[in-house]
Amino acid sequence: MKSIQSVSVWFNGEEKQATILNASIIADDMATSATFYYQLMESSLDADNNPVVGQGLASGNVSMSGEDYQNWDDSNEGAYTFIAGKLNLTIVG
Repeated sequence: MKSIQSVSVWFNGEEKQATILNASIIADDMATSATFYYQLMESSLDADNNPVVGQGLASGNVSMSGEDYQNWDDSNEGAYTFIAGKLNLTIVG
């Protein structure tokens, strides 16, 4: 999970703010392409000022192939950076 710059998401008839990007790999042929599942989630602070992940507001898949896949170092950081770039999100933590 990564903290992202807040983005507005229309969810169940309301505008909500997504501040978390969660992602996992769902397919990787180990040679030419990978597919990631992502969720944009809301967050809040509990009574002790600790972050609490809320509900998912939007989700989908992002595919990586070609030169992007060849240059990927198989790290989580690299995957999150790629996904954030495809979704026009800014990772802040």
